[in-house]
Amino acid sequence: MASLANIIRQIAEPDAEAARAAEERLDSLVKPLGSLGRLEQLAVQLASIRGKAPLKFPSKEILVMAADHGVWHEGVTPSPQVVTAIQAVNIVQGKAGVSVLARNAGAQVTLVDCGILGPDIPGTLNHKVAQGTGNIATGPAMTREQAESLLIWSAERVIAKAESGLSLLAVGELGMANTTPAAAMVAVLTGAAPAQTVGRGANLPPERLAHKISVVEKAIAVNQPDASDALDVMAKVGGFELAGMAGAMIGAAAAGIPVVLDGFLSYASALAACQIAPALKPYLIPSHISAEQGATIALEALGLQPYFDLNLRLGEGSGAALALPLIDAACAVHNEMATLAECQITL
Repeated sequence: MASLANIIRQIAEPDAEAARAAEERLDSLVKPLGSLGRLEQLAVQLASIRGKAPLKFPSKEILVMAADHGVWHEGVTPSPQVVTAIQAVNIVQGKAGVSVLARNAGAQVTLVDCGILGPDIPGTLNHKVAQGTGNIATGPAMTREQAESLLIWSAERVIAKAESGLSLLAVGELGMANTTPAAAMVAVLTGAAPAQTVGRGANLPPERLAHKISVVEKAIAVNQPDASDALDVMAKVGGFELAGMAGAMIGAAAAGIPVVLDGFLSYASALAACQIAPALKPYLIPSHISAEQGATIALEALGLQPYFDLNLRLGEGSGAALALPLIDAACAVHNEMATLAECQITL
């Protein structure tokens, strides 16, 4: 197993020359200058990541990290804990929301079991760290060693996939009660109060929101995570799937492929991953703004502007799946539109 530092050292700066060439190409197309707005900016970002390779992404994967959480026992979600395992089966059987949207976008879905309670689930990629995390309201979610090992494993898995042809990664997650550790991570890493980062998750009754905020406040007070040490934050108040997504992002950047973020959970992971590996940031593509309350705070801290707002809060990578056709569209505009010169238009 490689060290995390060695993986981070593999992250290259985006290709500025390829970005300039893409800008020139887009400016020459048969349209008013800049008239495709952020679609053009997306094409330039993608070109800077691809470098000299053709601007297309024939092999896309949505990596869904799944795990259970000890904090579920604090009553922070109305969802039964067994739903994590049930929905994991639905994903691998192609029945879940992300499965349908990924098929529509021509992407593969891989579900990684990082710590789902119960026996192994056929069809998942099994990397069960433990039977769920510890209860962050009373102690750490995991050990620092578990967090770092999971980061490295996830990064190496993405690097290996890229070496076998994967050209674009999207991330998603699954785990009942996981908006609670995500809110804790965002609060610690941004300095925001839990009251600003805690939302209702999967339909928590409004009258229970104050309790959920108090659980996050307690988790931070009990564990005292170090805001300047993202690995410490993930280990103390995070989750296996949150650490797994952070590692996958770092691995994708090390392999030179873009990373499409999903919603609030992925923002929490991205905050941690960007602190650990700042060179990762140019590889991130934010799909949508999550309906979860702390989303705006996390995105502002990341300096990212999502491409759409559909009031989504399903998770699983569903928002990231919806962004994949937008990425294909940005590539198509760059590659296939005629130029002004080809159309004999002189401005």
